[in-house]
Amino acid sequence: MIAYRAESALAGELREYLQRDDDVRALLRRVFLTPADLRPDYPNRTLTVQLHRLGSPLQDAAVAQLCEQLNATETVFPTTDLPLVYRQTGSA
Repeated sequence: MIAYRAESALAGELREYLQRDDDVRALLRRVFLTPADLRPDYPNRTLTVQLHRLGSPLQDAAVAQLCEQLNATETVFPTTDLPLVYRQTGSA
């Protein structure tokens, strides 16, 4: 139930970029299944989550906006003092 609520919250953030609810949920499934790189940067005290691009300009733009919104929360990774920084990497 907690995972569904988290997914629903993320879907709510993406609805203004993708109009159909089915498209939003499908995009989130792709993001959850797509590899990501975790890059700790101890000197700058951050943990970067690099999401690989999905290959669709529309989906990549929506994910870029989601990254901005997640970065604005300034969430710290549990059991560390490293804030999470989300960004996309790779070629489209």
